[in-house]
Amino acid sequence: MYACSDPQPPNLGGSKIMKKEIIISGFGGQGVLSMGKILAYSGLMEDKEVTWMPAYGPEQRGGTANVTVIVSDERISSPILSKYDIAVVLNQPSLEKFEPKIKPGGILIYDGFGIINKPTRKDITIYEINAMDKAAEMKNGKVFNMIVLGGLLKVAPVVSDKGVEKALYKTLPERHHGLIPLNMEALKEGAKIITEVK
Repeated sequence: MYACSDPQPPNLGGSKIMKKEIIISGFGGQGVLSMGKILAYSGLMEDKEVTWMPAYGPEQRGGTANVTVIVSDERISSPILSKYDIAVVLNQPSLEKFEPKIKPGGILIYDGFGIINKPTRKDITIYEINAMDKAAEMKNGKVFNMIVLGGLLKVAPVVSDKGVEKALYKTLPERHHGLIPLNMEALKEGAKIITEVK
C-alpha cells in the first residue's frame, strides 16, 4: 500500500506537521502485518498520507515478520527507512535488530512476554505492554495485536479509535464484522495497560 494524494500546499500557519515513521516487528503469526495494515488503513480513513511495507522472514509463521508504516499530514517522499520514530517489538530478535535504529528521542514499545534481555538505551522513551497476558485474560489470542495497537495509539496518537474502527470495517471480511466490538475493546485495554519503563 502506498497512498499519496496531490502535493500539499506549504504549511504556512506554523502548526506542527505530524509525521511518524514506525516499525512493527515480531514472529509470524503474531498479527504484526495485519496490525500495520489496520494502522495504515486508519490513516487513510482520516485523510492522512500513509505507506505500508511488509517484510517476511524465511518462513511466515514462526519466522520474523516486520512492517514499516509511515503516517503523515504531508506527502511522503519515500517509504524506505533506516531509522524510526517508533519501534514496536514483540520478540527478542526484533528488539536486537531495531532498538539501535530508533531515532534519539524516539519510542520503543515491547511486549513483556517475548523479551528476555530488556532494552538498555537511555536516549529513547521505553514502554512495556503485557499484551499476551491481557489476551489470555480476554480468552482470545487473536486480539493480541489489537491490544498492542491500543498501547501504541495511547503513547503516539497518530490516528483515532474512530479511524481504527472504520479501518476494521474496511479490512475485515464481512463475515468477521461481528468481531469488531471485541477488537475495539482490546484496543481500549491496550491503552490502559501500557506503562513507561523508568
